[in-house]
Amino acid sequence: VQLQASGGGLVQAGGSLRLSCAVFGRTVRNYVMGWFRQAPGKEREFVAAINLSGNTFYADSVKGRFTISRDNAKNTGYLQMNSLKPEDTAVYYCAAGPMVGRQPDLYNYWGQGTQVTVSS
Repeated sequence: VQLQASGGGLVQAGGSLRLSCAVFGRTVRNYVMGWFRQAPGKEREFVAAINLSGNTFYADSVKGRFTISRDNAKNTGYLQMNSLKPEDTAVYYCAAGPMVGRQPDLYNYWGQGTQVTVSS
């Protein structure tokens, strides 16, 4: 299974970005999809996840601003990010695995990461 993340970039505070995660080699509907992020000098942290039933889970820091979704027909997952803040600046990674959770170890497959930079 290969994951390819895209959609990162530079945006001003208050702006929006949509990240995409294309899945190759397996059907995305069979996997939990998650998004994590890692800022310089910090550990990788959970952002959001969506399970096989479409239930969504968010870190408190992004709840109400970010929306995770999946399009099974396109074999792609998304992370819509609104009201972005400078503290959202990080490399964002998509991941896929058998069960939902906030621990990176639960996810077997990872994308290469896409940089999101939010200027103040």
